[in-house]
Amino acid sequence: MEWYLPVIWAALIGTAVTLYVVMDGFDLGIGILFPFARNESQRDQMMRTIAPFWDGNETWLVLGGGGLWVAFPKAYAVIMPAFYLPVIVMLLALVFRGVAFEFRTVSRSKTWLSVAFTIGSTVAAFAQGVILGALIQGVPVRDGAYSGGPFDWATPFAFLCGLSLVAGYALLGATWLTMKTEGLVAERARGQAKILLLAVLGFMVAVSLWTPLAQPRIADRWFTLPNFFFLWPVPVITALTAYLTWRWIEAKRDVPPFLATIVLFLLGFLGLVISNFPYLVPPSLTVWETAAAPASQIFMLLGTLFLLPIVLGYIGFIYWLFRGKVREGESYH
Repeated sequence: MEWYLPVIWAALIGTAVTLYVVMDGFDLGIGILFPFARNESQRDQMMRTIAPFWDGNETWLVLGGGGLWVAFPKAYAVIMPAFYLPVIVMLLALVFRGVAFEFRTVSRSKTWLSVAFTIGSTVAAFAQGVILGALIQGVPVRDGAYSGGPFDWATPFAFLCGLSLVAGYALLGATWLTMKTEGLVAERARGQAKILLLAVLGFMVAVSLWTPLAQPRIADRWFTLPNFFFLWPVPVITALTAYLTWRWIEAKRDVPPFLATIVLFLLGFLGLVISNFPYLVPPSLTVWETAAAPASQIFMLLGTLFLLPIVLGYIGFIYWLFRGKVREGESYH
């Protein structure tokens, strides 16, 4: 087996997951922040900021899941039985959110659809965090198959990660609103962003301390020499980014807080890669052990590399086309 093919596919799947978290994260964050708007007019303004983008953002979730199935079938065969329940909950919540979004644009009474949009967004975010946390903790494997129970994912650490991702998506949503709106919605979002930034930092510290204490393999990766000398810039840059985010929010800057929040997510993802690579199913199965046949990977890789620039170009065009702020009172029909 060519050693570099699984690494390339792991990088592609990681990129797809990262793009999903960033792009779908801010519109899930909008749903999480929905209850804090004063009226339906403000919720309409919030919805208008994501209306051109939200459904396309979920494209990356399909690429991540489909890529895992095609490029790493052994990992897929272990991960899915381990997380059937939270995955189903996540998918149903995303469907619930999508239906609420579409019907809200044509419904005379929007109250219950707004509630449904909030519930779908929050539950989807929490389920994604739970899956991530349970995967970090490790998945029991025996003879190449999942050997745990249906509720092994339900741990305090996984629930902590679920709450962390809800706060993180809400921070993305708040900074997105400061960039894309004017008036009372933008002012309220700035105040929410400061509170959420503190919450996210607290969750990041809690997760960063919990993982090495509970997982010796992660402690060895970060705190043994010479690794420590190479890895210490990651938490330092994270702290600096958080400080700059706070300063830019206080200075009422529009774009920098959102970009800095994205950098915080990227740094968190980098920390996960450092802690777990080359394991795709921690702590036992690596990217090479779970990879498909090289011919299959090459065949799918050719198609992906052809289509990926087209998709990225289209998404970039859409974001450029709908640039600018959404003002209060504008309709999203």
